[in-house]
Amino acid sequence: SPAPPVPVGAFSQASPGGLPSGWEPLQFGDTRPSSYRLVHEGGVTVVRAEADGSASGLVRRIDIDPTRFPVLRWRWKVEGVVPGGNYTRRDGDDYAARVYVIFDYPVSALSFGDRLKYRALQALGYRDLPTRALNYVWANQPSARATRPNAYTDWVQMVPVERGSRHAGTWRDARRNVAEDYRAAFGEEPPPIAGIAIMTDADNTGARAVAYYGDLSMTEE
Repeated sequence: SPAPPVPVGAFSQASPGGLPSGWEPLQFGDTRPSSYRLVHEGGVTVVRAEADGSASGLVRRIDIDPTRFPVLRWRWKVEGVVPGGNYTRRDGDDYAARVYVIFDYPVSALSFGDRLKYRALQALGYRDLPTRALNYVWANQPSARATRPNAYTDWVQMVPVERGSRHAGTWRDARRNVAEDYRAAFGEEPPPIAGIAIMTDADNTGARAVAYYGDLSMTEE
């Protein structure tokens, strides 16, 4: 019989107000943080995220074997996409909604040049650096279909799941096979998952964005 799902974010079981239990802020240097709180929406408790020229996430530190539980399921809703957002450019690297999967990729496995880059970034104060991550995004442009490296680093691969504003204002269910996506993006077997984050950001464009995140879980299929 299939194993029960691994709950990642059981927001629907929580009461509105404050942050969900087990999740912590994911800050990016001195960038002004986005705001997150549990709210009632459509008869169920979800996380409401708002960015106003800001960027930060909420992360759940969790140890999951993606070869055993490869499928990530979640639901999300955006009020609209980010005007000026473009996933091919640094100044457009903003999304109304994204779900990050962060992998426990050993620094020792990086190339010599990448190890130097990692140490230099750590010295600059970047503490939560993912050496491998998949970034499932609600892409701003309807044409954004292909997985591609993040505009800042190829350690993070951007995977468009929803695109454009056609479904803005409605809840959408998402399902991704994280193990398959990792193999396709990085050309190797996935290491263990170390964390999953949600993020609404608009710091590069200075825009405003509002999104809602429902429960997240990982399953066998």
